[in-house]
Amino acid sequence: MDVFTTPGAFSWSELMTQDPARAAEFYGSLFGWTIEAMDMPMGKYYVAKVGEVAVGGMASCPEGAPAMPPAWGCYVTVANVDDTIRHCEALGGKVLMPAMDVPTVGRMACIQDPQGATVNVISYFPREG
Repeated sequence: MDVFTTPGAFSWSELMTQDPARAAEFYGSLFGWTIEAMDMPMGKYYVAKVGEVAVGGMASCPEGAPAMPPAWGCYVTVANVDDTIRHCEALGGKVLMPAMDVPTVGRMACIQDPQGATVNVISYFPREG
């Protein structure tokens, strides 16, 4: 199963923190991850790899976002982000971050279930290779 193309599969983990460089050093050492820093529009993004496989990332909390403690979040692959957020709302959930395109990655949004738990949903752009 390819988690990047299978709707319903958990496909990515991401840490939002005030100091992603420090977090990358910590988790890289703790788990033996190789860390690759990438320049993104919102600043440096640190990709964690096990061998050659990217398994997650670390980034700064978005500017203007409400204060929050550092936290890991997960992504679930969906066939269509816009359809998924409409379905979420129809089921009583909320959209916390509207759908947006992440260059070279895919289209994503953050949703909240009726009990208050949050999860990110993503449709990945086709990968080369």
